[in-house]
Parts: sequence; C-alpha cells; structure tokens
Amino acid sequence: MDKKKAAFAGSWYPATPGECEEQIQTFIHEKQGILDGSFAGGIVPHAGWYYSGSIACRVIGSLKSQTKIDTVVLLGAHMHPQSEPFILTHGVCETPLGDLMVDEELVSHITDGISIRKRDPMRFPDENTLELQYPFVKYFFPDAMIVSAGVAPSNFASIIAHTIVESAQKLSRKIVVVGSTDMTHYGSNFGFTPAGTGEKAVDWVKNENDKNAIDVMLEMDDAAIISQGLDHKNMCCAGAAAATAAACKKMGAAKAMTLDYATSYEKSASESFVGYSGILYSLS
Repeated sequence: MDKKKAAFAGSWYPATPGECEEQIQTFIHEKQGILDGSFAGGIVPHAGWYYSGSIACRVIGSLKSQTKIDTVVLLGAHMHPQSEPFILTHGVCETPLGDLMVDEELVSHITDGISIRKRDPMRFPDENTLELQYPFVKYFFPDAMIVSAGVAPSNFASIIAHTIVESAQKLSRKIVVVGSTDMTHYGSNFGFTPAGTGEKAVDWVKNENDKNAIDVMLEMDDAAIISQGLDHKNMCCAGAAAATAAACKKMGAAKAMTLDYATSYEKSASESFVGYSGILYSLS
C-alpha cells in the first residue's frame, strides 16, 4: 500500500511510539487538560511539539466523544490565494504510533464535487501543518480514517468546506474537522516588525493582532478569517482556518471557545516569535 512517509519525526516531534505517548500524556495534563463536550472540530497550531504541541494535542483530544468518529478531516498547508488546493487521494500516512488510513471513498466524493488537485502519497507535500497532527489523530482516534488536504486563503475555502460536509453526510460518515494554522509570525526573521521589538511587540501580537484573528475565528466568519490572515499577517494558513470554521458551522456548531493561547516567546524569549491558538467549535 502506498504510504506518505513521515518527514518531521525525530525533529519536530518524537520518532518513537514510547516518546510520542509519553509526550502526549504530559500534554493532556497541562493547564485545563482536555475539555468535555460535543465538538464539530477545532483549530490547532503546528510548530514543533516543544512550542505548540500541548495546545494542538488538547484540542484534538477534546474532539473525542462517546460517538464513534469515522474520519478526521485535517486541513492545512502554507498557501497563497492563487494556490491550487490539494488532497491526498489514497494510501496511508505514517506516524510513530501506526499508520492512518486515507478515507478513499470520502475523498472520491469530495473530488467529484469540486476541482481540487489530487495528490498520491509519493507526490503529497511534506507539510508540517498536517504531519504534526497525525500522531495526535492516531492516539485519540486509533480506528479512524483521515482526509488530509491543503486549502488556499480564497473564497473557494468555504466551497471546499461545504463539499466535505455534504459528502460525509451522503456517506453517513461521522467526522470531525481540524484546521491547522499558526498565528502572527513576528520579528526580523519574518520581515514583520510593525510594533518594534521587545515586550511592547509581544503585547501587540497577543492583545491586538492575534486577538483580532481569534475573534473572527470564534465568530466562525470564514470571509473575515481570510481577510484577517491576508491583511494583518496573523494567520499563516487562513484558508484552512476559514474552511474549518465554515465546515463546523455547516455541521451545526453553535458556539466557539478558546482552549488556549501562547507564543514561542514564553518558551524562548527572542526578537522573532510566533503566536499559537487552540479553538474548539461546539455543537451545543
């Protein structure tokens, strides 16, 4: 069977099952832990696990409910508005905890409904936005299949979202949707320093630039999410975030909540740093 090989194991996250499980167990006991509730999906960050793994882990862990989830839909990828969305067509995704099977039937329904580039495992890009979530998905949803796709920050994001949900409904698939994006990339390393340097810059990122992005994600306003990301550079994967919000809204999400927020500055105080948020879309 064709396999999308792991590219970041051993560098961005642990390479062995034992190390992954140990790290996940640490994550789920941090801060408020995993939340109880019924959730359609959520937004996760995708830096190395040292920086943002705890937030991503606890968001994905919170999506696990008493209802069996058939397929986890994972949306991400660093893309421009003109980029062509893509989807993994078949095979498995490698993780240290075991392979994740692609939901080929659901992918087929999705690609029948919209124009999206089909990528086989050999040609699927090495995307940290997607791969860093695979071990979490395998740990919390060991029997679930996966749909893995890149979504550009354009109006097409909402069309992709609706097509995914409608396709899942036609197949009676129980899904959760996870969107992967980091927040503001600030500092000279990223060529973005509108608020100067030091604590003043950190405060601006936390309390203004990232807050504005989080607000529109909480409002589930997919058009505003894309505008924020493109105009204010506060989401590196605004297309994935917008599609996730649109999909969860179509699935019946009634409200959203912020599980956590942090920056890499807390882990490593530097003139250049990145923001991370974890958001959950609740069905009740």
